[in-house]
Amino acid sequence: MVDLESEVPPLPPRYRFRDLLLGDQGWQNDDRVQVEFYMNENTFKERLKLFFIKNQRSSLRIRLFNFSLKLLSCLLYIIRVLLENPSQGNEWSHIFWVNRSLPLWGLQVSVALISLFETILLGYLSYKGNIWEQILRIPFILEIINAVPFIISIFWPSLRNLFVPVFLNCWLAKHALENMINDLHRAIQRTQSAMFNQVLILISTLLCLIFTCICGIQHLERIGKKLNLFDSLYFCIVTFSTVGFGDVTPETWSSKLFVVAMICVALVVLPIQFEQLAYLWMERQKSGGNYSRHRAQTEKHVVLCVSSLKIDLLMDFLNEFYAHPRLQDYYVVILCPTEMDVQVRRVLQIPMWSQRVIYLQGSALKDQDLLRAKMDDAEACFILSSRCEVDRTSSDHQTILRAWAVKDFAPNCPLYVQILKPENKFHIKFADHVVCEEEFKYAMLALNCICPATSTLITLLVHTSRGQEGQQSPEQWQKMYGRCSGNEVYHIVLEESTFFAEYEGKSFTYASFHAHKKFGVCLIGVRREDNKNILLNPGPRCIMNATDICFYINITKEENSAFKNQDQQKKSNVSRSFYHGPSRLPVHSIIASMGTVAIDLQDTSCRSTSGPTLSLPTEGSKEIRRPSIAPVLEVADTSSIQTCDLLSDQSEDETTPDEEISSNLEYAKGYPPYSPYIGSSPTFCHLLHEKVPFCCLRLDKSCQHNYYEDAKAYGFKNKLIIVAAETAGNGLYNFIVPLRAYYRPKKELNPIVLLLDNPPDMHFLDAICWFPMVYYMVGSIDNLDDLLRCGVTFAANMVVVDKESTMSAEEDYMADAKTIVNVQTLFRLFSSLSIITELTHPANMRFMQFRAKDCYSLALSKLEKKEREKGSNLAFMFRLPFAAGRVFSISMLDTLLYQSFVKDYMISITRLLLGLDTTPGSGFLCSMKITEDDLWIRTYARLYQKLCSSTGDVPIGIYRTESQKLTTSESQISISVEEWEDTKDCKEQGHHRSNHRNSTSSDQSDHPLLRRKSMQWARRLSRKDEMNDHQSTLSYILINPSPDTRLELNDVVYLIRPDPLAYLPNNEPSRKNSICNTTGQDSREETQL
Repeated sequence: MVDLESEVPPLPPRYRFRDLLLGDQGWQNDDRVQVEFYMNENTFKERLKLFFIKNQRSSLRIRLFNFSLKLLSCLLYIIRVLLENPSQGNEWSHIFWVNRSLPLWGLQVSVALISLFETILLGYLSYKGNIWEQILRIPFILEIINAVPFIISIFWPSLRNLFVPVFLNCWLAKHALENMINDLHRAIQRTQSAMFNQVLILISTLLCLIFTCICGIQHLERIGKKLNLFDSLYFCIVTFSTVGFGDVTPETWSSKLFVVAMICVALVVLPIQFEQLAYLWMERQKSGGNYSRHRAQTEKHVVLCVSSLKIDLLMDFLNEFYAHPRLQDYYVVILCPTEMDVQVRRVLQIPMWSQRVIYLQGSALKDQDLLRAKMDDAEACFILSSRCEVDRTSSDHQTILRAWAVKDFAPNCPLYVQILKPENKFHIKFADHVVCEEEFKYAMLALNCICPATSTLITLLVHTSRGQEGQQSPEQWQKMYGRCSGNEVYHIVLEESTFFAEYEGKSFTYASFHAHKKFGVCLIGVRREDNKNILLNPGPRCIMNATDICFYINITKEENSAFKNQDQQKKSNVSRSFYHGPSRLPVHSIIASMGTVAIDLQDTSCRSTSGPTLSLPTEGSKEIRRPSIAPVLEVADTSSIQTCDLLSDQSEDETTPDEEISSNLEYAKGYPPYSPYIGSSPTFCHLLHEKVPFCCLRLDKSCQHNYYEDAKAYGFKNKLIIVAAETAGNGLYNFIVPLRAYYRPKKELNPIVLLLDNPPDMHFLDAICWFPMVYYMVGSIDNLDDLLRCGVTFAANMVVVDKESTMSAEEDYMADAKTIVNVQTLFRLFSSLSIITELTHPANMRFMQFRAKDCYSLALSKLEKKEREKGSNLAFMFRLPFAAGRVFSISMLDTLLYQSFVKDYMISITRLLLGLDTTPGSGFLCSMKITEDDLWIRTYARLYQKLCSSTGDVPIGIYRTESQKLTTSESQISISVEEWEDTKDCKEQGHHRSNHRNSTSSDQSDHPLLRRKSMQWARRLSRKDEMNDHQSTLSYILINPSPDTRLELNDVVYLIRPDPLAYLPNNEPSRKNSICNTTGQDSREETQL
């Protein structure tokens, strides 16, 4: 620092003080020059040009003044004609000379002077080097004809009565009007409407033709019939309308020639104008025009942004959106960049939709199109992805840009976005509601493997229905199934509710059970006032507060319900004899009315005539004591919580200490260390202590760590779950996580085999190598050898995921052709295998398990058509594969996004049910099966009480399977797993020897046994003329059935089980090691039924 200060000497103090006071004035003494810019705009001509032409507002005033002058000149001409006395005689002088008073002449001269001066000035300002271009313009010529004679008459008084065709100023007024409209659009910063301008030009042209014809005929007939203006108007209207009465006709040859000339001009000019107007009208119909600002401010509307609009997507949106009563007055504005196709145009012409749906062709990336849709005034904006695109990632990128554009243009507009790939979800975290298709799809398919028909359960919950489907059917199961499908999720504040207000200060399970017993509603969750998270079945420790928001399942919401109380005597009788018979259940009647729906829960007993008749033990069998059901406590004390504590029941995993120690060493519980994409919700799972080498994840290839080459060699204790997919996308991670969640019992974990068409990448393998019993194999369901190697004969479920490469086809509904045929082949080969299929189009589910000569399927097809004609949103619900949960289409979940506009909690509840999100204290979805030992419970209400009093579980529905008459004998059923196992034993020894070969080849010649079995199966199938009808059962779902519904053997009950971690004391962390040993899919032993 000392050296630097010595190098730069300081300034003298006097200079520093002067600079502080006066600033740096040194520039005045140097050679710098000050430059002024845009000096060309300071000239007199440029200033005039700025005032008369460039400035929109001043130019608009000038053109408005010019337009007024032209109209004034035409008005003065009419006044001159009306004041003139018709002269006698037929001299030609009457054509050239007229009677014009001095004041009128003075006004016309003044107007002519101003008009000519303005025309010359504008010509000078717009001069660009070509004088003839300015002189030969038609407006300039007309101005000279109408103004110069009046100016000459000032210096030559004898010409004051010279006839001047001032009526031609109407064409100059038309030209000024067009320029004025253009300046008006520029001045108010509004996009010019070509349609409006064209209509204005057409009308003004027609008026100018009629006015010119009127004035011309009237003047030329001064030497003929002496027609007045009204007669000339009458003649022109009759002539131009091609009526031609003939009572008024021109007499002179000049007037006749003038009429011929005007007709020729009209025949040339008007068709051109009409053609341009028709073309613009057609283009307007394609683009959709604008949604006016006045309508946007006085009406409510939502905007639907899509890249391509299909009829199925449109109808799903409209049916679900307008199914809610409070949305009937809303308008839907569709913003789509493509032209409307024929089917969509035909639907939007229906009066029910034409008055409420507006189609605009445009892009969400253009502010002009967003302004046309009045996005800033919209109540919501729905942005949907095109799932039929070959490149789904590119489709997501388009959706992301649309969301960004809408958020930039209208920051306050709520956004409802649908995304396809989970890795793209974090780009739109700012959106109010987001539905990721692959997340929901894979999680739903995973739960289908452990809770049957979860996809159907969720689909019915997120669809708006009144429960009227199938009520005219003769089949009892269709009536029950259709009626229970009307149940949806609703919410209400506890202190404002008739259902739950009396349970303030009581436990959640107590409120849930008694609300169902009394009103038939199923309380599934709650949200605290001070917490934004929804808790599904928080358990008996949760005490209900007055400000809690209750979430319940019912036919309709409480606000649309009317209550009918029974008399006091009946209540006292019911209270004395609590459970003396099914007809004496203390179920109050509730009339759930929404529109035309009225359901009395006292009379809706869903009893099946084909099921077994359950009766109570007789008095003669007193040696067999029927277990009693404990009451549900209002507030659970410490001892009752311990009995309800799922962690205290060790009956599920009865293992020796050595087995338990080895099991604990093998699996750990924690959060997965790697996630394949950003934005995945962390889930507590079963994990391995050390990750598996990538070579060991390959099921069909041996490595240095093991010598197994197929599923048989592994000797799995539990049956497999096979997933057939095209690629290992990031969404497939959400299939594994629910199946390895910490609340699944370790002894019931099913091995997962991923049958992939393409090898997975390293990032995906990094994510799955920490999960136990997860393998992959490169192969296809088209190849029987690949199916056998991946263990299809040992599988409990096989999930066939729709392939991205086949989602688009020339014919839309043919996108599922390959998947349907492949699944049909599997259905014929492996009859005992539960196959869960994803389709692109829900309409194609009628081809699943297709039987051409099955009369029952034909009857269901007719029922579907009848329900569709009635306007049902769930016409496909009676198809047996859908009712049984064996087929699913992700497009059926589009209604989840639409329903979130009215129920903003639906996405959160669905994610909690599917295990995509885990909230501390929130329960999870599982199931239990009714066995013969459980039939003593008899009814759904008693089961509800048993579960709430013992484990705290809340049942929400029943998956029922009924027997169906067989059309063929049991011996005709297609090849079973046992037959394959019997023929396989003779080669088992040689097969084990081949397993120890360190081979990496997948050629079929390396597996002669698989090839031989494939040929045997092919020969057996070739001997069959047609596929036999081997389906002996039908399955369906009853969501929130009535309390007096009879339980039947093999019923699967859907449960929302409390979070086991909620019962863990803080001083006992060691219990975390046994979390999964006490919860699971089958809770028969836990509940001690």
